[in-house]
Amino acid sequence: MSKDLSVAILGATGAVGQELLELLAERKFPLKELKLLASPRSAGSKIVFNGQEITVEAVNEKSFEGVDIVLASAGGSTSKAWAKRAVEAGAVVIDNSSAFRMDDDVPLVVPEINPEAAAKHQGIIANPNCTTILMGVAIYPLHQVQPIKRIVVSTYQSASGAGARAMEEAKSQARDILDGKQPQAEILPYPIAFNLFPHNSPLNEQGYCEEEMKMVNETRKIFDAPELKITATCVRVPILRAHSEAINLEFAQPFEVAKAKELIAAAPGVKVVEDWQSNYFPMPIDATGQDPVLVGRIRQDISQDCGLELWLCGDQIRKGAALNAIQIAELLLAKNLLTTSDSAVSV
Repeated sequence: MSKDLSVAILGATGAVGQELLELLAERKFPLKELKLLASPRSAGSKIVFNGQEITVEAVNEKSFEGVDIVLASAGGSTSKAWAKRAVEAGAVVIDNSSAFRMDDDVPLVVPEINPEAAAKHQGIIANPNCTTILMGVAIYPLHQVQPIKRIVVSTYQSASGAGARAMEEAKSQARDILDGKQPQAEILPYPIAFNLFPHNSPLNEQGYCEEEMKMVNETRKIFDAPELKITATCVRVPILRAHSEAINLEFAQPFEVAKAKELIAAAPGVKVVEDWQSNYFPMPIDATGQDPVLVGRIRQDISQDCGLELWLCGDQIRKGAALNAIQIAELLLAKNLLTTSDSAVSV
């Protein structure tokens, strides 16, 4: 990395924004200037970064002047309002919302899977949904060797997926229940403490929720496999942080379990966690605060010869959001992709 950059975090006071700050420091990202942007409600608050106190600014028309990269994590409506203005000011926007993910001219990037897609950006690069990222890095090594025909995935999604306020609500609900009080739900539609429910995003006419369709459509785009068969069931569970997924894969031919384990263990961004004698496999408590996606219980599907089963846990705020965005920024810098291009550049 040859130059220091001016970086703006849009949504700096949220859970992902805070994780972005931690990762910028931890990974020693080359910063010339750091701007912290948020809504007028958060403007004026102070955040300490690398020992320096930075004042949060309300995002405005002049916020992106002189900025090289915008890390946006303030939600889809905010991204739609400001991303293109940031691009017009000369910045590249790495957007963590769903606003642009399925746009044909916006790359949807997981650096361990499709780094070459970043070269096609026209100023905006989309960060995929958290569950999509976690699943993708775990199963893509297998897909490269033998294309996957069908994916059946069930997710167990923590409160962190709904933001910092949902995490606090889960804590307060747990206290209320233990104290014999009725838990109050404001951020999520139902109590999450000691409870679970299907994901609360809107349902389509087929009965699939928005979160489930994100996994379907985004995986196809990232894998460049538009015909890949995928079905998903997404569930909110009473975990503060880190999502879990049970995944069933179908191939055209049998896939040797030992080979699958070898490929996953060697893949970037993944760590195999398996102790069969102790029945110990990935857990959210282990994945919390960790960069790798933890994968285990890799086994033959006994219902079909060409099937494999696996289980994973990954930190939704980290690899599922902030870390993936930082890795994209590092990729742009390392490959000199901070200017827009009309054609793909080999990376």
